[in-house]
Amino acid sequence: MHGVPLYNLLYAIILYPIIYIFPAYAANGAPVIFGGGKLPLDLHKKISGKRIFGDNKTVKGTIASLVCGVAVGLIYYPFLHYMLPIAILLTIGANFGDLLGSFIKRRVGIASGRPIPLLDQYGFFVFALIFAAPLGYLPDVYGIVFLIVLTGILHLLTNMGAHKMRLKKVPW
Repeated sequence: MHGVPLYNLLYAIILYPIIYIFPAYAANGAPVIFGGGKLPLDLHKKISGKRIFGDNKTVKGTIASLVCGVAVGLIYYPFLHYMLPIAILLTIGANFGDLLGSFIKRRVGIASGRPIPLLDQYGFFVFALIFAAPLGYLPDVYGIVFLIVLTGILHLLTNMGAHKMRLKKVPW
């Protein structure tokens, strides 16, 4: 990185990674703001006597997640055409990762709303990247490391804030 202008480094390591991952962040946060509702996504169905996802994963929250993540891609579209299909895959991946986390928590007997460190913070993030990776344009390794740190910090701060604003029952 010797001889690379500072603004190029800031763009590659900070700005572009944030632009890239933002549809997944929007998808992950939307259910807290626009979700809720009474209809759980799993329709109260069980596997081996345990709920599939639990009451906190709702149809309304999932729809809000999909709409918000794709909306970010549509906002990007006039400026970054390639980001619309990436935003769609990031959004789907974020939802898959979040639902997989809830599914795993139900299998191991962790009640809905209770945390599992790392799974709760990074499940949506990891699967968003996995789903979108085939289309390319991933941030470089430094950008990914930055996003890992940023995601952990944002998860903590946004959940505490949502709890204080009474959007979430628990601060995690």
